[in-house]
Amino acid sequence: MRHYTFVDYATQGYALLVAGLVLAFHNGTVPRWHWIVGVHVLLVLSIHGLIQWQARSQPGKALDFLRHFYPVLLYTWFFCQTGWLNRMFFQDYLDPLVIRWEQALFGCQPSVLFMERLPYLLLSEVFYASYFSYYIMISGVGLALFLRNRQQFFHYVSIVSFLFYICYTIYIFVPVIGPRVFFREIAGYDLPEALQQLATTDTYPAAVKSGLFFQIMAWIYRVFEAPGAALPSSHVAVAICTVFFSFRYLRPIRFVHLGVAVLLCLSTVYCRYHYVVDVLAGMLTAAVLIPFGNWLYFKLRRPEREGGSVPRTPEPEPASKTPGSQ
Repeated sequence: MRHYTFVDYATQGYALLVAGLVLAFHNGTVPRWHWIVGVHVLLVLSIHGLIQWQARSQPGKALDFLRHFYPVLLYTWFFCQTGWLNRMFFQDYLDPLVIRWEQALFGCQPSVLFMERLPYLLLSEVFYASYFSYYIMISGVGLALFLRNRQQFFHYVSIVSFLFYICYTIYIFVPVIGPRVFFREIAGYDLPEALQQLATTDTYPAAVKSGLFFQIMAWIYRVFEAPGAALPSSHVAVAICTVFFSFRYLRPIRFVHLGVAVLLCLSTVYCRYHYVVDVLAGMLTAAVLIPFGNWLYFKLRRPEREGGSVPRTPEPEPASKTPGSQ
């Protein structure tokens, strides 16, 4: 374990946690549970092998990059997997509960009314583009830090990964689909009629549906979305995390990035992907886990483990004082 870092412990810990949960609690809703457990065990062994290989090899940029980048390759797999596992503990989705929370808090369903009151193509495209910017934020900040300073990149991947793993764990225990249930987009699932009536419509405005970014996001959700992964909003939590790293390391873009992130938070409700409760939970998740993840990262950090041949940006030397200076 001497070559392990925070993200290695977090990634393997999450993989082992999922394997243990599936082994102990699988039911008829979990497809091919033996296969899932086996893949996770193999994944843990593969990560351990990669760590040891990089530690014993001659420094090389390709191997060093893979050693630090590998968690990013697992995000989509882990996310989609939550949709297979999130009814081990609840037989049905928890949207009726969250819908009642929304109604009690706001007296309406904001995730339905927002678009209904503003069904304009240009506005909807701004919001859908902002929602899509989530993917650009994750990759863009990562690429910028990778090119700028590899230790900063490694810090970024570590905290983002930690945030994702906690969100994914919550999704397994707390399955909430999101406002799409009002629009009958989930095959085999229908809301109780009394709750369906809380939505003032069950269709999307024609102008909104004609937009390019609407179509792009519809394809992404059709191919990659995991039902039951709405509470808390990982879009909101991870977007805030990327903003944190802009303010820390990429200061010239920080306010533009913050503005786009604000639009993204609004878009999650306008585009009918999240309840307002999901957004608030995403903000709380970021507020708690970013500082906690940073504390764990620096507590477990060993600079000699973080780069092999990867170059570091030297710390600036303090200016020498001259006589009479303050």
